[in-house]
Amino acid sequence: MTPLVEMIGISLAFGGVQAVDQVSLDLYPGEVVGLLGHNGAGKSTLIKILSGAHQPDAGQIRIDGQSVKIDSPRDARDYRIETIYQNLALADNLDATANLFLGREIVTASGLLNDARMEAETRKVMRRLNPNFTALDSPVKSLSGGQRQSVAIARAVYFNARILIMDEPTAALGVHETQMVAELIEELKKEGLGIFLISHDTREMLSLCDRVSVMKNGALVGTERVEDVTEEDILAMIILGKPPGKPA
Repeated sequence: MTPLVEMIGISLAFGGVQAVDQVSLDLYPGEVVGLLGHNGAGKSTLIKILSGAHQPDAGQIRIDGQSVKIDSPRDARDYRIETIYQNLALADNLDATANLFLGREIVTASGLLNDARMEAETRKVMRRLNPNFTALDSPVKSLSGGQRQSVAIARAVYFNARILIMDEPTAALGVHETQMVAELIEELKKEGLGIFLISHDTREMLSLCDRVSVMKNGALVGTERVEDVTEEDILAMIILGKPPGKPA
């Protein structure tokens, strides 16, 4: 199977600091790859390169096996890459429908907002992702953390994302809300999306991901299938830069 995305030998320096150093990752349809590492390890910078926020100094990105150039977030969206940042980038005073179509509103032939169509489309995508979500008319500031994640994920999915980047999707969520997000991720996998998941929670990564990649000091320590490693192995990779089975 051809990977959805390949990042090959990616490097980026800011001044004298090598933020990302010759990192290679790939992601397949229906797969979740977790990206772990201490603050400053380079994981967020690497993902910002894929999302078009930064341009690499060296390396190559391939989508469906074809080399591409991603110079902006608009380019990333054109390649059906969507990013859900930790703050979710939602407008708190607007409801779910307005947030889903914010900046990409559906208009009628006469140029007016097609509110009925947008609400119907929101109901359809929410029914698919989270059948228990009914608060379409409520400002998103009144929603729970899990419901807000549902809105952000629905926005990405509605606009045909194939590659989804999720930054700390369960941060500050309770047990029930975390389970809701886990179920959403599982549904996206079934639909064939590939997901890069950034988190500091090693236990959560082992439960949600198919593979985990660990970065330290801008370099890739290694990528492992979750069934082949323990939480202690992952912690050793993060802290010591030690791949499983190799001396520190």
